Amino acid sequence: MKVLKFGGTAVGSLEGINNMLDIINAEIQQGETPVIIISAMGGVTNMLAAMAEQAAQGGEFEAELNEIKARHIDVVKEMLPMEQQNEVFGQLQQYFDELTKVLQAIQSLKECTAKTHDLVISYGERCAAYLISKIAEQQFPESVFVDSTHLIKTDSNFGQARVDTKLTDNLISAFYHSQLGSLLFITGFIASDHHDQVTTLGRGGSDYTAAIVGSALNCSEIQIWTGVNGMMTADPKLVKKAFSLPELTYTEAMEMTFFGAKVVYPPTMMPVFLKKIPIIIKNIHDPAFAGTKICSDCQHTDLPIRGISSIHNISVVNLQGSGMIGKAGFSGRLFSMLAREQINVILITQSSSEHSITFAIDPKDDTKAQQLIEQEFELELQAKKLELPEVESGLSILAIVGENMKKAPGISGKLFHALGRNGINIRAIAQGSSEYNISVVIAQQDLAKANNAVHDAFFTELKKTLHVFCVGTGNIGKTLFRQLNENADFLQKHNGIQVNVVGISNSRKMLLTGAGIALEDWQQRLEEEGEPADLGQFIGRMKEMNLPNCVFADNTASPLPVTYYEEILSAAISVVTSNKIGNSSSYSQYNAFKEAARSHGVDFYYETNVGAGLPIVRTLKDLMLSGDRVLSIEAVLSGTISFIFNYFKGDASFHDVVKLAQEKGYTEPDPRDDLNGTDFMRKMLILARDAGHELEAQDVQIENILPASCLNAQSVPEFYQELKAADDYFNNLKQQAESSGRALRYIGKLEGGKVSITLQMVDESHPFFVLSGSDNIISFTTERYKERPLVVKGPGAGAEVTAAGVFADLINVGTL
Repeated sequence: MKVLKFGGTAVGSLEGINNMLDIINAEIQQGETPVIIISAMGGVTNMLAAMAEQAAQGGEFEAELNEIKARHIDVVKEMLPMEQQNEVFGQLQQYFDELTKVLQAIQSLKECTAKTHDLVISYGERCAAYLISKIAEQQFPESVFVDSTHLIKTDSNFGQARVDTKLTDNLISAFYHSQLGSLLFITGFIASDHHDQVTTLGRGGSDYTAAIVGSALNCSEIQIWTGVNGMMTADPKLVKKAFSLPELTYTEAMEMTFFGAKVVYPPTMMPVFLKKIPIIIKNIHDPAFAGTKICSDCQHTDLPIRGISSIHNISVVNLQGSGMIGKAGFSGRLFSMLAREQINVILITQSSSEHSITFAIDPKDDTKAQQLIEQEFELELQAKKLELPEVESGLSILAIVGENMKKAPGISGKLFHALGRNGINIRAIAQGSSEYNISVVIAQQDLAKANNAVHDAFFTELKKTLHVFCVGTGNIGKTLFRQLNENADFLQKHNGIQVNVVGISNSRKMLLTGAGIALEDWQQRLEEEGEPADLGQFIGRMKEMNLPNCVFADNTASPLPVTYYEEILSAAISVVTSNKIGNSSSYSQYNAFKEAARSHGVDFYYETNVGAGLPIVRTLKDLMLSGDRVLSIEAVLSGTISFIFNYFKGDASFHDVVKLAQEKGYTEPDPRDDLNGTDFMRKMLILARDAGHELEAQDVQIENILPASCLNAQSVPEFYQELKAADDYFNNLKQQAESSGRALRYIGKLEGGKVSITLQMVDESHPFFVLSGSDNIISFTTERYKERPLVVKGPGAGAEVTAAGVFADLINVGTL
């Protein structure tokens, strides 16, 4: 036979009750009569506890009592025929009359003892189990209501009573065999002591009742029917990617439940552990789902861990001093004292020097614990052998659990890397010698981010999610969003990456949402839902959202976002930027960005600062990381100037080619911003710095392409007039090059720690001779590539290739 426990979710709704009856019927149709354990309706136990507290303070409780009555009466009216309602109403009214008298007594005395508190909250299970038994009686005439206070005997430790196992097993077995053929509906959670006074079995006591009954009757399995699909890899309220676990061992389940996974409670496992009775966690709303089986032997899994569990709110007490070193019995004295005072210690860690002990407790006990320690160790404190205990609140515990962790190298490294990369500081660490659990204490505000980061790290068959905040919605920004949207399926299938854009801002409006912004209609949403743009607020809220695997993408040409880079990197948020202003300003600023990224374990990627989508920055980095030494770098890094000189041939005038470049969108509104070499200088300066040279902008020697008259023109139309007037100058350059079989190229060069940008004429032996369109080209001469330089060549301008470079940087965050 089986024991089926139904929680408040099942009992508290008509759908749940109907599903429950169908489940029971399915078991009976298989020739088995199960034993049913019933919890109070969802929320009723908490309401009863609150009513007792209110009454003890002299407050009113009638409104809550009437609400509880109404919920039960409504179910009776919906589920029972009229002629059978009065009997049930009568018994329920008797329970409510008894409850009212107890609450009135509490109100008069203004005191609620633990014993009285247990009596008050026992009425939730009594009312629910009686009601369900009478509803079931319509379909199953053999249904019998059973008050578990007659069967389960405990000590008088009210609120957390300990079961007298031998007596309880005898009572349950005798009663069951006296009722063979009956369908028993037993109240969960409640019991009685040897004076027949009502006790309770602690939080999750109805699960415990099921285990006690199942163990006493040697049942084949225990089913716990809840409102979720079994036990999951993490709390689904914190981790949207959490999924159900098909199996867990008893040890794994106990570890996970101890650290916050409250689908089933730790005491539930104890009575069935030795008898190896499996526990099945099922969903009342989805009975067909297999759920989670907790048993002694599970099938092998390749998952490195089974799951992640957490306790949301804890306090940590730290005790340190020289008087602890080598002092036998000190820990025993400390923890025995805490146990005597009913203070539960959740986690303990001690330094190997024995100089300090840190332990975690419930925040409601932290003041009491501090006072008790100061009393117990008064002499040591006076002698300065101990320091005053330090209490830190606002903390959480995150634990990873799994039997596969045992003797598996790299598990803790992966955990700490996932937390560290996301800027999550670990306050304390604990691991038992069994290696089934590693627990860390972290700040409470980091708990959701930590759960998601660790879940992504260990469950690699799921998609890694990057949370991206983008500033700049010009050509590059728009193109990036289109590319991300078009390649979303490919990224998930082949790279295991999901890019979730959660923030967008331009100079007018900004929009942030943790759920993400669909890239099909981002422009419409930004216009309709966006608020006035404020970059400081945008970055502040990005930090407040505290999302894992977070990236700030700067697709502007503005100096303003650059002023926030260091702050962003210091918040453990990676930066991907196509904005070259930051890296080409002062060397100290460039170095500060690098140092902030390094010290906080995040990425600072800027491939598009130099060659749009060409792999130039990464190529240089790889050469240097592999021990190669750069001798010189030559480059054509202006797509605009490259286009102009590639088309400045034959009868074409320089004026007309520049005009054509502007019409095609290759130049800035004022072409001099490209032709004066400033943009080229920034790119060469970044390359020089990446090659290890501490250079400033003024250290770069630039040869002007344009005559002074063109540079000094007061407007763009006047510039073009001066450019037309300088035709002879440019034609002379063109003729010199063509007559000698050479090509005009504007080339940047890094050699001997010096950078220059000059207009040169190169012959066909030079790698830069053959260029087309707006191509960029760069030549690395190194110790390894001395005879034949390493050359990278391709399009160096345009929104499509630049956005592709930003795209590549994005998906490389956290992988290189």
